[in-house]
Amino acid sequence: MLRTALRNVLAHKARLAMTALAIALGVAFVTGTLVFGDTVTQALRGASARSLKDVAVVVQAESRRNSRTEADDTRSTALTGELADKVRTVPGVTSVRATVNGDATLAAKDGRPLNADTGWQNLATNYSPDAPGTDRDSRFPLHAGRGPAADGEMALDRRTAEKAGYAIGDSVRFATTGPTLTKELVGTVDTDDPRVTAGGSLALFDTGTAQRLFLQAGRFDELAVGSAPGTDDQELAGRIRALLPADGITVTSGAQLANEQAAQIAENTKELTRVLLGFAGVALFVGVFIIANTFTMLIAQRSRETALLRAVGASRRQVVRAVLAEAALLGLGASAAGIALGTGIAAAARPLLNAGGAGLPGGPLVVSADALARSVLVGVGITVLAAWLPSRRAARVAPVEALTTVDQSPPPRGTVVRNSVGGLLTGAGVLALLHLSTQRSGSDSNLQTAALGSVLTLTGMIVTAPLLSRPLVRLAGAVTTRLFGVSGKLAKENALRNPRRTAATASALMIGLTLITGLSVTGSSTSAALEEAAVGGLTADYVVSNAGPGLGIDPAFGARVADVPGVAAAAPVASAALGVRGTYATLTGADPQRFAAVSDLTFTSGSLADIGPGRIAVSDKLAEDAGLAKGDTFHGTVGLGRDQELTVVGVYRQTRAVGGAVGTMADVLPHAAGGQFDSILVKAATDRNTGGLDQDIRNALGNSPLLQVQNREQVTKAQSGQVAAVLDMMYGLLGMTVVIGVFGVINTLAMSVFERTREIGLLRAIGLDSKGVKRMVRLESVVISLFGTVLGIGTGIFLAWTCGSLSRASLPHWELVLPWPRLALLLLLGPAIGVLAALWPARRAARLNTLRAIGAQ
Repeated sequence: MLRTALRNVLAHKARLAMTALAIALGVAFVTGTLVFGDTVTQALRGASARSLKDVAVVVQAESRRNSRTEADDTRSTALTGELADKVRTVPGVTSVRATVNGDATLAAKDGRPLNADTGWQNLATNYSPDAPGTDRDSRFPLHAGRGPAADGEMALDRRTAEKAGYAIGDSVRFATTGPTLTKELVGTVDTDDPRVTAGGSLALFDTGTAQRLFLQAGRFDELAVGSAPGTDDQELAGRIRALLPADGITVTSGAQLANEQAAQIAENTKELTRVLLGFAGVALFVGVFIIANTFTMLIAQRSRETALLRAVGASRRQVVRAVLAEAALLGLGASAAGIALGTGIAAAARPLLNAGGAGLPGGPLVVSADALARSVLVGVGITVLAAWLPSRRAARVAPVEALTTVDQSPPPRGTVVRNSVGGLLTGAGVLALLHLSTQRSGSDSNLQTAALGSVLTLTGMIVTAPLLSRPLVRLAGAVTTRLFGVSGKLAKENALRNPRRTAATASALMIGLTLITGLSVTGSSTSAALEEAAVGGLTADYVVSNAGPGLGIDPAFGARVADVPGVAAAAPVASAALGVRGTYATLTGADPQRFAAVSDLTFTSGSLADIGPGRIAVSDKLAEDAGLAKGDTFHGTVGLGRDQELTVVGVYRQTRAVGGAVGTMADVLPHAAGGQFDSILVKAATDRNTGGLDQDIRNALGNSPLLQVQNREQVTKAQSGQVAAVLDMMYGLLGMTVVIGVFGVINTLAMSVFERTREIGLLRAIGLDSKGVKRMVRLESVVISLFGTVLGIGTGIFLAWTCGSLSRASLPHWELVLPWPRLALLLLLGPAIGVLAALWPARRAARLNTLRAIGAQ
């Protein structure tokens, strides 16, 4: 029987080609993910280890603010120069490198801000030569020029200098937390810090300048301690720990810190690997339908052969083993191809991602035995599992069937049980999701209900697909019959001949399109809600703010912006916390008249004009939560101040852009962080073209790299940009499922053409020409693909509508928004897939010799 299985694989290799390709793609997804994850993990570990090379002990200090007042916001640490000198005297210590860390946002040579919206990537530190009298800092190898050694000098990493357009000798503009500063570029360096190579920047200063910019004179953030050969790092760390104060200082051995960083890197990459493996699982799940469909058709075509084996003594168990052995051989061969393809993808992924700015460190390709074993296990296991039910059907073939002809189909089995189970699954899933649509909380229980309801609904749709195929295929067939005559009618009848086969083929497409549609609808709805949250209730054309974390706008800037030609209105905005009756919200402060010119709040009672000293307007949400209404007077706290009496003079519709309440600037600004504005809302004059107004505003305010002047589109993009990027990535990953679904359609049509060889010959004999045969096969493919497309789009929209309601907890204005252009594109994708998938099967059917086809067995 094993020889029979091997012979069957070799004899039907052409019919198994598409199935093998589907398996190979799924395995390639798994292999590529595992190899890429291992490669990136080792590369990041290598970069981390290089940064700690020759470091025996690391002393780190906690950052502290010098004052509790917002006016004195400078940073300090407990790690002083005197403590660093004490560490140098510890026996076994050979070197101590003191480090100062900070952030510096740069301006490019043409004046535009560089990475202004990613302050955490705008790194800055001190350039500390390895030894006195030298100009070499081993952490940052010099690429050109020299290291900074005086107050007016700085260095940049090579990539940043090239991106910003700077050359040695140029004046570089930058800002930390205050006004714009300028220093001469004296050198460029190389670094493999992932935060920089991923698109961030690195600015280097001499130690004294770095302390003045980011800390205080004589203070440090970190000490990297080198030791003499043979020194025990743990013992050395203990001696240094005993020498330093315990408060605010942590002492760790270099080996321990390297292990901690390696563990953190492994955990971070593990999360990425899990996500990618989830998408690989979806691709493999789609492949299951193709494998099961292929073996079902093969077994039906070989029913006479199977019956002969039974007649000469093969038991049912031997027949099952033979089919499963055939599946295992197919899975093994496809897995080998998938591993080769996946390894190639993993090797190409890093350069491609780095070309897009990912900045992954270099290192060898890591192909572990564990990754190979798991890939083979997945490929063979999925194939054997999918072939199990067809093998059971093969075992039920009776020996007497050897006397029948191959093209006689077995009588159809009843589908009552299948339809009943599918109906129950779909009904349970729909009821769970409909209940979920009434919820507004993203709690764990609701998320579990969403996952369970989605799985039940999708599974139920797959199970009931044969039942649904009849009315939908008949509807599509009526169109093909009317437009294409006999070929269209034959295509419809062929699709209806075996509803299970049609449903299995369409389900492979449906799964991918369901997920893509659900993501598209969820993404468009979330983007619309984020846009409403970003600019809802505002009519301002520009928002002026500070990109630095926790930094506000100087109150003097309000008048400067108002004086810019082309500005019709400028409304400074500040904010502070408001506590009322155990409920907390944000109190926005602004001049009511100016704020009215840049906002469009919807008031249910009162108006902005009613706001004044001690009189505020509240949002409908705060009014409901705190039990407030127009005319109420209450005692509340503003910022960290004492209780004060406030009167509600209006209620407006809640918007995230405005906050929970609006008061006068005089009431809010004293309690705002640093006594500064949050932003300035700008309305352009109607006769002024807004082009260039943003740069005029920047110039009026000193054109600091930290300054952000964003139009409405940019403000919205800042809110929803990550959503769009994540969705684009997920579309690409889910696109693999659609590709596998296309192979399923090709496979089904090709095997169907072989199965109907005699029938096609008879059609040719009675007058159907080769063009008609091609058209028939193409239309059958279009009908099947369109059926899967319609089911996928409909199911995806329903899942997005019901599960999307959970977003209302964080996005109150979330509503279902259908992306009609994208949905139309997906709907057109169905017929396009059908035409593409039918190219080879239709050509093969049209080239059949009529007489040989009629005589085929």
